[in-house]
Amino acid sequence: MKKSTKKIIIGSGIAAAGAAAFTVAYCKLTEALVNVALDRKRPKASPKAAGKLSGSDGTANRIDEKLAAASEALKNCVCETAEILSYDGVKLVGHLRRCENEKRLIIAMHGWRSSWTNDFGAISDFWHENGCSVLYAEQRGQGESGGEYMGFGLIERYDCIEWVKWANRNGYAGIPIYLCGISMGASTVLMAAGLELPENVHGIMADCGYTSVHEIWKHVAEENLRVSYKGIAATVADDICRKKIRIGTKDYSTTDAMRVCRVPVLFIHGTDDKFVPIDMTYENYKACRSPKRLLVVPGAGHGMSYIADKKAYEKKAKEFWNDFDGYNPDAYTEEGN
Repeated sequence: MKKSTKKIIIGSGIAAAGAAAFTVAYCKLTEALVNVALDRKRPKASPKAAGKLSGSDGTANRIDEKLAAASEALKNCVCETAEILSYDGVKLVGHLRRCENEKRLIIAMHGWRSSWTNDFGAISDFWHENGCSVLYAEQRGQGESGGEYMGFGLIERYDCIEWVKWANRNGYAGIPIYLCGISMGASTVLMAAGLELPENVHGIMADCGYTSVHEIWKHVAEENLRVSYKGIAATVADDICRKKIRIGTKDYSTTDAMRVCRVPVLFIHGTDDKFVPIDMTYENYKACRSPKRLLVVPGAGHGMSYIADKKAYEKKAKEFWNDFDGYNPDAYTEEGN
């Protein structure tokens, strides 16, 4: 064998080995990121790493400090604890804050790796003072609720239905119910709109929801973490997701739900959201076939629309309730949207 040929063969072998090693490492990285996304157990990460994941520039930490008092105040409110079993046997926990002369019930779903007090502490008094009793649900895989995994709305959408059923069994069958969510909670309630909702669900309020699990993972990987989410990465992520929660990242989406939605939807999003881009809300809004409203808050980061412009947020919410507390989905026609 000629020396030149031998060198080519050896070089090719080294290149192939290098490519194989890179593929293995890349798959391991993808697996680690999916575990961060879905597993209940919170991985150890520095504030810098967490900020990179969410696209934060560091201001979120300062805002969190300002919201701590509101979160603590909600935690200390008089709430009744509710427990149900999900469709797949997971114990779910909720906290019901009643108001006098209630006009409606809000079922509130918090975001990814967050909590009911963190996400709704700031807005809770506004709801309470405007005739809203609120059931704050703890999402599966988080807080006091059971479950080993979070499902990014793919499985939590069914939990929404179970909470509505619980509410209707416990005195709320005669008043309007609104499903409300922020971030992952927003996509959860939007996906729930694709299911058969009880007739007293009169609307959905979705703050900074994404379009699909595939698209939000792709955005975070490529825009925030600066790693490719094409080809093998997306395939590996989908396979792991399917193994853990028995549904794939592309099997269902908020836009799928919006195309068959029959209840009114209020979409809310801040223009400076680096975690869930506002374009995703525009896509959801465009796909929605039921009565819809849109609030865009200039300068608001992820989940910060209420903080950034309380006046506009509260005005839009009151208008939404006034328009749809008496909503009759059976009288709705797409032409009348």
